[in-house]
Order: sequence, then structure tokens, then C-alpha cells
Amino acid sequence: MLVISSKEFRDHQREYFDRVDNGEHIIVQRGKDKSYALTPISADDIYFNAEMVAKLKRSILEVQKGNITQVSTAKEISDLLGL
Repeated sequence: MLVISSKEFRDHQREYFDRVDNGEHIIVQRGKDKSYALTPISADDIYFNAEMVAKLKRSILEVQKGNITQVSTAKEISDLLGL
């Protein structure tokens, strides 16, 4: 794992993105108590992709139709999830 300053990252972004793409873990420090991990993502990693938006729209329609299950106890949640 490599820890670099935000200035170092700004000055050499391409190099650090390439290193992350090759599997290296890089942390960028900003000030004394702020740090950020560089992580590559793909279209599958983005939560609100087209497929997820379609699922949400279908779910909203189901709720509007009244097709819901209300749970309020731990047992009801466990039963719903099949635990």
C-alpha cells in the first residue's frame, strides 16, 4: 500500500491511476486527518445503473398498487428473509 499527499497525486494522477489499475492500493492524504482510497470501478459497480433504475420503478408501481408486506417485529423480518 502506498500513501501519498494530495499534491503528489495532483502532480502525477495518470501514474497513480495506472498503478491502481494494476492492482496497487493507493491512499491519498489530504491534511492531517482526511484520507481517500483510490479504487477502480466498472459499470457493474455503479449502483444506479439502468437495470437498478428499472427495478426501482417496478417497485414503486408495486407499492402504488398496494402490493406490500409490512413487518414490524424481528420475527416477521426473519420470516420474510427466510432466516
